Amino acid sequence: MPAFVQRPTRLDEALALKAAQPDSLYLAGGATLVAMKNAGLIEPESLIALDGLQELSGITRLADGSIRIGAMTRHRETAASPLLTGSLAMLRQAAGKIANPPVRNMGTMGGSLANADPGADYPAALVAAEAELELMGPEGERRLPISELFLDWYETALKQDELITGIHLPTPSAAPSHYRKLARVSGDYATASCAMVLTADGGLRVAIGACGPAPLRAPAAEAALCGHLHDPKALAEFSQSLVDLADPIDDVRGSADYRRKLIPRLISASLDRLLQEQPR
Repeated sequence: MPAFVQRPTRLDEALALKAAQPDSLYLAGGATLVAMKNAGLIEPESLIALDGLQELSGITRLADGSIRIGAMTRHRETAASPLLTGSLAMLRQAAGKIANPPVRNMGTMGGSLANADPGADYPAALVAAEAELELMGPEGERRLPISELFLDWYETALKQDELITGIHLPTPSAAPSHYRKLARVSGDYATASCAMVLTADGGLRVAIGACGPAPLRAPAAEAALCGHLHDPKALAEFSQSLVDLADPIDDVRGSADYRRKLIPRLISASLDRLLQEQPR
C-alpha cells in the first residue's frame, strides 16, 4: 500500500504534522528512504515531504563569516558551491563523489546525515570541519556538534520528533583540505575514507570514515603531530592511533583487516596532496 505523502510549506507545519503522527517519516531527497521502502525494509503509512520548505535549502555566508548549509540542500549544490573553499573544500569534494548524477540531483545533506550510514561521504568531512548541526523539534531549536551525532551503527542522537534543519561550518581559512575515499567502483559507498585539513599551527585535523560506526578522530594525536608533518615516525604513530580507534566490519566492500590497512595509506596520500597545495 503506498504511503500517504503530506507536503507542508512551512517548518512549523512540518513539525506539527510529525507531532500529530509520530510514526510518520520525514522525506528529504528520498534517495535512501525510497530504496528502503522498495526493498520492503520500511512500511511507513505517512511521509512528510520537506521539499517545499525553502528555509531549509541553500548555502549562505553568515554575518560572522561562518557558513550555513540548509539541510535540504542537494548534493549537486554543495559540490558546486563557491563558498566552500580552503579548509571547507573537502565538503565540495565529498559531495561530488556521492553516487551518480541522478542521486546528487535528488539527495540532501540532512537526509544523508539522518540515515547515518558509516560509509557515506559527508560524515568524515563534516567531523574534520568541526561542523555543528541545527536541530528543530517541539521544544525548539538546539545545536549539536557533528561529533556527537553518531551513537552506534545507523543510530544517531536525534530525538524521534527532531529534524535536522541546517549544518553550520566555521569560517573557512585559506589552508587546504582534501577528501579521499577508496570504493569498489566510482560512486559506491566508501570502503574507507579520509577527510583532512591543514591547520594554521602546522598541524592537521583528520577524520576517517567507514572504519567504525562513526568517523574516527584523535585530537590528542593531532596535537602531538603538530609541527612534525614531515617526520615519518611521527606520522606513522599518528596513523596508528587512528588504526587503534577503528572498529570496522567485514562486508562486501572489504574485510575489517583490509580497512585497517587502508587507514595509514589514505592519511599518507591525503597529506602528500595537501602539502603540495599548501600556500608558500
